[in-house]
Amino acid sequence: MEIAKVSSKGQITIPAEIRKKLNLKEGDKVLFVEEEGKIILFNAGYVAIKEAQEAMKQEGEKSGLKSENDVVELTKKVRKELWTEKYEGNA
Repeated sequence: MEIAKVSSKGQITIPAEIRKKLNLKEGDKVLFVEEEGKIILFNAGYVAIKEAQEAMKQEGEKSGLKSENDVVELTKKVRKELWTEKYEGNA
C-alpha cells in the first residue's frame, strides 16, 4: 500500500513503485476510472492501445481474418496489388 499527499493545488506525486508497475514515464497521462465506488488509476497510453487492439480485432473478425497467418497473407496480397498499381501499371 502506498500513500501520497495532496497539495494545495490538488496535485499528488505518484509513488515510484506505483509508477514502475504502471510503466509511467515523465509526460505520460493517467486515467481515473470510478468503478463500484472505487477510483482506479490507469496508464492512459496503455488503455488507448488496448482499445485500439480490441477495435482492430473486431474488424478483423468481421472481415473473416481468424489467425495471424490470415493477416500475413492479406498483407502480402495488398502489397502486391499496390506494387503492381504503382510500378507495373505505369510501364
